[in-house]
Amino acid sequence: MMADFVTGRWSAELEVLFLRVSGRFGRIEVRRRMRDYVPGLLGPVSRKNSPPEGAPPRQLAECAGHNGPYGLQHLLSWSRWDPDELRDDVQSYVAEKLGAPGGVLIVDDTGFVKQGTVSAGVQRQYSGTAGACP
Repeated sequence: MMADFVTGRWSAELEVLFLRVSGRFGRIEVRRRMRDYVPGLLGPVSRKNSPPEGAPPRQLAECAGHNGPYGLQHLLSWSRWDPDELRDDVQSYVAEKLGAPGGVLIVDDTGFVKQGTVSAGVQRQYSGTAGACP
């Protein structure tokens, strides 16, 4: 059952990954923020951002139990950690869990069609679910 997977093995495996990469974050506060941030990104939060004070409720920071967005903004904007090293750690972890000789993993995060005509980045573009551009 999916609920068991998400609440049981999923959480346990995410904890294993956090322990593996925690050394990339020099301060305990930054580690704690990362542990709040990642489950928020993966969870059912409707708006996965960390907006300025006074923005609409039910943002990622609020769902993580933070009083405001500053902690997560600090994690992403001012904390010192190397995203390339973190990426390499996660890639190594994924390869150990899913890898097979000669295997390839493709992640396509373009699963929604962009809309609008005046906002940046909404021009018609390739999407794995919508097909090629005209």
